[in-house]
Formats: sequence, structure tokens, C-alpha cells
Amino acid sequence: MSIALSSAFTTLFDAEVTQAYQGKAQLVGAVRQRRGVEGSTVKFPKVGRGVATPRIGQTDVTPLNVGFSNVTLTLEDWIAAEYSDIFSQQKVNFDERSELVQVLGNAIGRRQDQLVLAALAASGTSLTVANDVGGTDTNMNVAKLRQTKGLMDKNNVPPTDRHMIIHSNGLQALLAETAVTSSDFNTVKALVNGELDTFLGFKFHVIGDRDEGGLAIDGSLDRTSFAFHKDAIGYGEGIAPKTEINYVPEKTSFLVASMFSAGATTIDAEGIVSIVARES
Repeated sequence: MSIALSSAFTTLFDAEVTQAYQGKAQLVGAVRQRRGVEGSTVKFPKVGRGVATPRIGQTDVTPLNVGFSNVTLTLEDWIAAEYSDIFSQQKVNFDERSELVQVLGNAIGRRQDQLVLAALAASGTSLTVANDVGGTDTNMNVAKLRQTKGLMDKNNVPPTDRHMIIHSNGLQALLAETAVTSSDFNTVKALVNGELDTFLGFKFHVIGDRDEGGLAIDGSLDRTSFAFHKDAIGYGEGIAPKTEINYVPEKTSFLVASMFSAGATTIDAEGIVSIVARES
């Protein structure tokens, strides 16, 4: 006798997993996106710069000769799956379903974040802030943030849509500084909730240790964080995250699998700053 779940149940489960991963993926919304990609690659256009010239009457117009190029992104296939034994649970009851929703949603959300983090790490940006800014071998501090802002300003990075990803250890170091927690410099949210939303024009994203990699730390306890403009990184998605539930008779279990196809790449390294902080 075959065992099946109703389409309504599967649709509900898929919706719950979608809600879970959307709540966990912090970084996809901070970058340039292309969804519904057909095929295995997607191209992000990159437009160069031009300089206006004086207009002299009765002469030919001087073109800007702006350079146009494309950055190609190759999509990768990802899956997060788990078995639910029918003898342990009848179908997928509410308690186990809730647990699987969180496990699968978290796994997908963290993987989407890691695609963005990997693209930032591979950007090869020349804009860097060393760990001795603000003191010898120091953790994240306001001096590093100010230098990061200065590098972006000097490089004519637009002041809007700037983001910064830091580790939770870096957040703790920042919260020890008056310029971050005082309402004279920042919103009171940092002081009251121990959170940091925006500062010096950056939207902050705080992540902790992650099995997927997260923000890398080396043997000297130097951890690299990143500041970037939204248009500096591209995220392409061919298959949006979806969930399927199928019964596997050989295992007397339901296989619950969430999957997606996506990738991320650097579009413009001039809009990315790497920040090195020494954690103790």
C-alpha cells in the first residue's frame, strides 16, 4: 500500500519552510538580485564611468566612451534534506514538522548568506582596513568604521545602500564604545537592546559562528569583516527554494527535502572594503 501526504499538507509545509529561511537569510536582500534565471549562468552588466566635457559651438560632440562589460555568475545546486521515520512519527506530526521547518529553513538561509560571504571574500578588493587601526591588534572599533567610511567616500561609492557584516564578537567590542551606545551619537537601540542597526551610514548585519564558514578567522585570531555597496555583489537564482516530501519505502520514512539553485559574485570590487580585527 502506498503512503502519501495530501497536496494541501505539502503546500503548507513548503510555506512554513519558506518563511523560516526568509527570516534567517540576512544578506541576500542586501545585494543586487536576479531571480528566475534560465540556464546555469546569469550576466550582471557593469557600466564604466565618464567625464563631462565643455560644449563648444559648431564642433562635434565628444562622446564619453563609457565602457560596458558583463560579470558572469554560474549557479550552483543546493539541497537540505532529512528523513522522518514513519514508525517514530505518524506522517509528520506538528511537533516534528515544526522542528524540520526550522532545521531546513536555517540551513537554506545560512547557505544563501554564505554564497554572498564567499563572493565578498573572493572579491580581491584593494580597499582594506588593518587590525592596527584604532590601536595595535585591536578588535572592531569606531576608528575602523570611520576609516571604512572614508575609503568608500574617497572611492565615490554612493552613500545610500551601504552595508556592513560583522561577527557577534565584533559587535560586543563596538558596544563597549560610547560613540556607538550613546544617544548623542547613535539611536538608543544599541544601548537598550544591545543591537546595532545603522551607524555612519552602514546597515549592520551581525552573524555568529557558522558551520558553512561565516566570517573567516585565522590562526592569529584576525577575523575579516566586510563593508559593501548593494550593487557591488550580485546574487542570481534559477530555482527558488522549495520543499518536497516523498515517502521512501526502503527506509519506511518520509524524505523532506528543501532545494534551490543560486550563486553570488563580485560585480564591482571598488564598492567593497575588507576590515581586519584581532579578536582576543
